[in-house]
Amino acid sequence: MSTEARAFAGVLFALTISFASAVSAGTLDTVRQRGTLACGVNQGLFGFAERNDKGVWSGFDVDFCRAVAAASLGDPDKVSFVPLSAAERFDALREGKIDLLSRNSTWTLEREADLSVLFAGITYHDGQSFMVMRKPDVTSALELDGSKVCVQTGTTSQANLADFFRANSMKYEERPFPTPADALKGLADGQCDVLTADQSALYAMRLELKKPSEAVILPDVISKEPLGPVTRADDPAWFNVVKWVNFALVNAEEVGVTSQNATEASGSTKPDVRRLVGVEGGLGKKLGLDDAWALRAVKSVGNYAEVYERNVGTKSRLGIPRGLNQLWSMGGILYAPPLR
Repeated sequence: MSTEARAFAGVLFALTISFASAVSAGTLDTVRQRGTLACGVNQGLFGFAERNDKGVWSGFDVDFCRAVAAASLGDPDKVSFVPLSAAERFDALREGKIDLLSRNSTWTLEREADLSVLFAGITYHDGQSFMVMRKPDVTSALELDGSKVCVQTGTTSQANLADFFRANSMKYEERPFPTPADALKGLADGQCDVLTADQSALYAMRLELKKPSEAVILPDVISKEPLGPVTRADDPAWFNVVKWVNFALVNAEEVGVTSQNATEASGSTKPDVRRLVGVEGGLGKKLGLDDAWALRAVKSVGNYAEVYERNVGTKSRLGIPRGLNQLWSMGGILYAPPLR
């Protein structure tokens, strides 16, 4: 081998080792070394992320953080919740202040391309809507011409609002607010005629009014708002862990594995169940986890149906029907790739 060839081989070897080291020192390793998962959540949204007077967090997005912690660390309580505003959430993720963003965030092309982040699937199929204080003469968003509209800044709601009114040749006056609480106060105080946000958020915000029954959420849905967890784009291994925890909760509902029967499911003879709970298939190793990762996630928070119904479903305070978030086999569009 020539001197030049040996030099090139040496450089190639060094680059290979450097790359391997960078990959191995990814987010999963960092989380394990720290012993906790840093998870960014909403500062306070009923049903999705809320903290009680004892400092305990609960909600749909909070449960997803716990599921990831159970899968990757073996304990759903090893989570450090970081409350973030809409304006600061993506910067916190990109700057490494959090490992995972689970904060009612809409998956868009611009966000992935411009912010160098990846959405790990959809956990909640939502859509933007409008809420008005009870007015018998307003039953449709098409009757809002000339309205003053409260909207939160730093969200997709602003662009959707402009698109809707322009597409329908209507005029409006935007009243922007930095937080959902400020926007809601604007509606309650009469600073605007209508409040717009994701429909799920409107259900939650309505509960904060002194008289929730006086507010009506119009039936119109003016956009697609696929909400899901977000990771940095430079760590595909961690992205896969988060993505497949998401899919595992959906698959668990499909095959009937719940938080209550998860342990007994290990004795099932059904191949789909056995792969899910880790008694065959060896799938955990492909993610850098042990084979019981999905079993722990389901045991800790339940399958998708349990998480949904407990936090936002018809028997919860929000009372939101499953709708699009029902399984594909039951009339919804909730679908997850198979665990195999």
